[in-house]
Order: sequence, then structure tokens, then C-alpha cells
Amino acid sequence: MDGPDDRSGATAAARSGDLAAFDQLMRRHERMVLVTALRLLGSLHDAQDASQEVFLKLYRNRAKVEASGNLPGWLYRVTVNACHDLRRRRPASVPMEEAGELPSRADDPAEQSAREERRRVLELSLRMLPEKERAALVLRDLEGLTTGEVARALGSSEATVRSQVSKARVKVREFVERYFRRHV
Repeated sequence: MDGPDDRSGATAAARSGDLAAFDQLMRRHERMVLVTALRLLGSLHDAQDASQEVFLKLYRNRAKVEASGNLPGWLYRVTVNACHDLRRRRPASVPMEEAGELPSRADDPAEQSAREERRRVLELSLRMLPEKERAALVLRDLEGLTTGEVARALGSSEATVRSQVSKARVKVREFVERYFRRHV
């Protein structure tokens, strides 16, 4: 678990069973895991369940996670898998919700409304994507991972990830264009 994200030795201490260090490690990565799960599942409740599962797996496997490994990469991979498992166990029933910053009171109401509509249309377009394309697009374009990192997280080749992201971008663009042609 040690690596570039280990600023204070919390990873090594967590690996040896220090609960306070594990809590610190979890807090450092909880937003990344939650936001990724929310983007993949579309429901805050489901994303929280998946995040809890991810950190339970991290705790159970803390001694096994490779010492020289990339903890964020491992967390992305486990998050994608937890979301996939959760989606299989229960159907999506709750509308997508925003996980992020609250709008500033200084924001122009028209700009805020337009931004909210763009966010909602993006979320709707993500829902329309097949699961593998959605995961590739979320990790690559929304989470900012490199193609290689996405490939490792998804257990795919880089060529497959590039293809999935390309197809997903085309589908999202077409969905957004259709939506705004109908609603403008």
C-alpha cells in the first residue's frame, strides 16, 4: 500500500493493524471512491454502499495489498468491481444525485441553472452507456486517469480502453446533441 500517496507512513501503520492510521488512510481516499462510485451507479445511497464495501475490502486485505503498489489504482479497480457487483444485486431505482461542491451564493442564477442542466444531461447520458464503456469513460475523462491506469483498473488492454472511451464519447455527444435539439 505504500507509494506516492503515502505522505505520513499511515499506509504502513494501517497495514500492521493501526486503526487510527487506517482511518486516516480511508479519509484521504474516501471522496475519490465515493465520487467514482456515484458516477458509476448514479445513486448516492448505492455509492455509499459501494464505498463501504471498498473500504471493508481494503481493511480485510490491508496486509496483502502490494507494498510497492499503487493504492489509488487498487481502490479504483475495487470500486469499479464493487459497483458492478452492487448493480447486479439490485436494480437502479434512484435518480442520479450530485456529489460535489455546493454552488456559490454569488453564482448567477441563469449560469447555475445552465450548469445544473448540463450536469443532469451528462448524468443521463452516462446511464445510457453499457457498463464497461461507462466505467472506462468515468475513469478516463471524469477521474482523469491515464489510459494505462484505466486498463489496469478494469483488467483490460489499453487498446480496449481507448476503444471503449471513444465509443462512449460518441454516444454521449450524440445523446447530448439530441437532448438539446429537443429541449431548446
